[in-house]
Amino acid sequence: MSAGLIDAAYDDLTRLDEARDAVLATIAALDRGELRVAEKVDGEWIVHEWVKRAIMLYFRIAGLETWQAGPLEFHDKIPTKHDLAAAGVRVVPPGVVRYGAFCEPGVVVMPGFVNIGARVGSGTLVDTWATVGSCAQIGRDVHLSGGVGIGGVLEPPSARPVIVEDGAFIGSRCILVEGVVVEAGAVLGANTTITASTPIIDVTGSVPVEHRGRVPANSVVIPGTRPKEFPAGTYDLQCALIVGQRTDSTDRKTSLNEALRVFGVQA
Repeated sequence: MSAGLIDAAYDDLTRLDEARDAVLATIAALDRGELRVAEKVDGEWIVHEWVKRAIMLYFRIAGLETWQAGPLEFHDKIPTKHDLAAAGVRVVPPGVVRYGAFCEPGVVVMPGFVNIGARVGSGTLVDTWATVGSCAQIGRDVHLSGGVGIGGVLEPPSARPVIVEDGAFIGSRCILVEGVVVEAGAVLGANTTITASTPIIDVTGSVPVEHRGRVPANSVVIPGTRPKEFPAGTYDLQCALIVGQRTDSTDRKTSLNEALRVFGVQA
């Protein structure tokens, strides 16, 4: 693999043939979990831009093919992931993990979807109709409930993907996009939508504290609104409210159940 060659081909497509082997090797390494799009270094998430560039070049290199899976037919550029049993990954029909994504042993994918470049940690459940978008980084022991939408972030190459850290619980029909980070142990109640610009307001103290693009660790979050003045009148705009904290002193599962009960969070 050559990051320099991939960067050069991304900037000058006339060099794509020259970079072909490097691109294919990069996607294969992603599929095996030897590379990842983003990783946490010294407490900060960094993005490997050249890996994202390789994914985008792969779409140019790959040709359309047709595959049969029993009565189902697929016609696409990217095949599904193989050797799931050897990888220790359970995928329930018609769930799909795309080639170039990596799931650690113990991942369960119900009839959901994991896209190229994504990484899912061990013990994580991708529940029914949940989507893990391209390049998203999902930690270990995470629960993505039914219908959760984790957005993909391919372009620009420097853009951070959506990140959900270890032990987080993402309630049904939540939407996370635009490179937001849900830190370890956080709980998001059903239907919470968080974008890069969504106000995430901690209302547990005497004065509200606002965050954007990041849900602090162990926060319990529900959907909310707050009023905003417009020339045509006052209207309520969507926000997210931090209404409590999971405790570090209790078992994760016990703490989660307590959070859902005490703070009235819908899963």
